[in-house]
Amino acid sequence: MESRSITDLEALVAIVEAGSLTAAAERLDRSVQAVSRSLQSLEAQTGTHLIARTTRRLSPTPAGGQFYARVKQALCDLSMAHAELSDHARTVVGRLAISAPTLFGPHIVTPVLAAFLERHPKLTAVLQLSDEFVDPADSGADVTVRIGDTPDVRLVARPLGTVRRVTFASTSYLRAHGRPARPEDLARHACVVRTNVVDPNLWHYGQAEGATYAVAVRARIETNSQLATNEAVTQGMGIGRASLWQIRGQLERREVELILEEFEPPPQPLQALWQPTRSLPKRTRLFVDFLAERLRGMTF
Repeated sequence: MESRSITDLEALVAIVEAGSLTAAAERLDRSVQAVSRSLQSLEAQTGTHLIARTTRRLSPTPAGGQFYARVKQALCDLSMAHAELSDHARTVVGRLAISAPTLFGPHIVTPVLAAFLERHPKLTAVLQLSDEFVDPADSGADVTVRIGDTPDVRLVARPLGTVRRVTFASTSYLRAHGRPARPEDLARHACVVRTNVVDPNLWHYGQAEGATYAVAVRARIETNSQLATNEAVTQGMGIGRASLWQIRGQLERREVELILEEFEPPPQPLQALWQPTRSLPKRTRLFVDFLAERLRGMTF
């Protein structure tokens, strides 16, 4: 790929993310005229209108948005390839900062991190746990592991797997109260409701065409802890919801059963996120590769 082409592609990414030629030029340390010429060159080469211009903001056209997504990933891959060449011979040293969800971090990320540190004995790490997304620029995290859609398009994202949101109940509860056949049947059942989410008494389910809809549930127990939710359901107190990985042990021991599987909402993406940079540190790149390899294709 010629350097001129790379410069034009970098300009497109900056324009989409900054929303103006001026902001894009400041981000790239180039003149506004140079950034504008790059955009014109790309649109001429592709024969496609990539950026829609309004009085307030520049935004990508539908074709421009698709092109931007592919270009951003390609530039990231190119940057990582250059980094591999430049630091191939150097030992991995320094401190690796990772942010992960409160429960997912200890159960899934920590074992992978331990194996990675064993492979690189001169490296140290700090694992920050939070269920609230914190901008890496504020948290100082080199890698942020997140369940759900990317909250900031400026971040680079690498898919790691998917997370199922399941409905479950204990065998004893189902034997005593029956098995709901449809989500609407939950109105007649006792439920264990986790309160520290938006609209805790509305549970969302999927439809054949991909849409989702909500049903109201009646709480027998309310708690702000997912661990408490899972235990209460296991003890037969009602029907609950959890990520599949959180109750895998109970499922394997046949303490609980999955229900309403055909109505599950679409699985959530599991991603590794980091700030865009021309030279990603070797420790960060290697850990993301290691994490992706260990979790490849898994559903949690």
